[in-house]
Amino acid sequence: MPFSWLVLIILAIAAAGYVLGRKRALNSASGDRRNLHSLPSYYGAHAAMWAVVPATAVLLVWMLAQPFFVNARVLASLPDTVVAEGSSIGLVMSDIRRVADGLDEAVRQGAMTRTQAAALDTDTTDVRDVLGGVGVALGSGVSADVLSGAQLYRVLNSTATNLMSSLVVLIALGGAAYGYSKSHADFRARNTVERGILALLIFAASIAILTTIGILFALLFNTIEFFKLYPARDFFFGTNWAPSFSGRGGASDLGVLPLLWGTFYISFIALLVAVPIGLFSAIYLSEYAGPRVRGIAKPLIEILAGIPTIVYGLFALLTVGPLLVSMFGKDTLGWMQGGTAVITAGLVMGIMLIPFVSSLSDDIINAVPQSLRDGSYGLGATQSETIRQVILPAALPGIVGAILLAASRAIGETMIVVLGAGAAARLSMNPFDAMTTITAKIVSQLTGDADFASPEALVAFALGMTLFVLTLGLNIFALYIVRKYREQYD
Repeated sequence: MPFSWLVLIILAIAAAGYVLGRKRALNSASGDRRNLHSLPSYYGAHAAMWAVVPATAVLLVWMLAQPFFVNARVLASLPDTVVAEGSSIGLVMSDIRRVADGLDEAVRQGAMTRTQAAALDTDTTDVRDVLGGVGVALGSGVSADVLSGAQLYRVLNSTATNLMSSLVVLIALGGAAYGYSKSHADFRARNTVERGILALLIFAASIAILTTIGILFALLFNTIEFFKLYPARDFFFGTNWAPSFSGRGGASDLGVLPLLWGTFYISFIALLVAVPIGLFSAIYLSEYAGPRVRGIAKPLIEILAGIPTIVYGLFALLTVGPLLVSMFGKDTLGWMQGGTAVITAGLVMGIMLIPFVSSLSDDIINAVPQSLRDGSYGLGATQSETIRQVILPAALPGIVGAILLAASRAIGETMIVVLGAGAAARLSMNPFDAMTTITAKIVSQLTGDADFASPEALVAFALGMTLFVLTLGLNIFALYIVRKYREQYD
């Protein structure tokens, strides 16, 4: 049964449970809702909740567990010789799934029956021709073992899906029946439904925490595997980044210091651009601009935050880089050799960060009580003096938090660096040199056909863990600054 049909059936059962549960509760109260403990809608919602929640929970758990079970059964049925030297179980399973999908497509298009797909044999039929006829391209021939594995994969998937559909529908019917049986006048339906909604809200709030924990463990385990293959001392204190994908052991230099330097250097230049412009624009919008100007200027500034970073990267590559070369290139001052440089990425990234600093600072400045302004004006201070000596000191913790948030955003940027700063990992003070960052190298290390168990691929997780710790530290520091120096106003 298709997944969409299954969802529709569960919703239909829930709707029927809602109507019947509500009707039964009213009937038990002789049609007078004043005799009910809760509103009639709570009785219907209780029946619908029992129809949806258990069935959905079983559906999700089954969908997560089914691939592991099917893959294990298929791999157990294959001879050991299928996994040849130099290949991996993942590649074998990829071939099996591709052939199984092709057989399913052939059945759907009427090219063969289910019985013919199950009895297909490489000795009598060219499987590539059969699959190619339905638009499934295979790079090489299909072995008998892979074909038999694909056929078993289809059977197990079909059986498990049918069993899951039947079980989920039965659970939904049973839940609706249980909720219906509880629909009587004395049942505290409102309390039960509200506890269920509270559990749903707690689950929703836990998703972000669980996701963060999952990301942390995914990075941590692979980082540990990397440090088993490559010395941590050489990684954290090495000054040379030169990965080698030739397969020769020990041929790579994976020192992170050049990447850290490039990350901080580009982020520093970006903040030099974003902080003054963003802060000054926030002061103007909150203290000087009228409602009409503010209503136009603020949305226009915030549009910068909605532009995709790839567009900023193309802007750096095609516009800012050539412009800087025309100003500082070898035909003029001779400082800049090409359009990709630290200054290029830093300027464009700074433009991208302006709305982060501006919008947050504007909200923080507007939160300063008007009584402080009035008191300053009453003492004879001018507007500029009030801004410098009263408003900015009061809003400073929030402004610092906004700047640190923008710094975290700059450290994690990728596309602008890839297109605007180049790919050279070097330790240099020259802002007109090409450099790279941690995020750019994470992308490059996981791109291509490198062995996933090699240090050159696993180093991406060590880089990601380093970046995670850096941004987490900045966020904790920003929270500390805000809490320590925040002023409370009545």
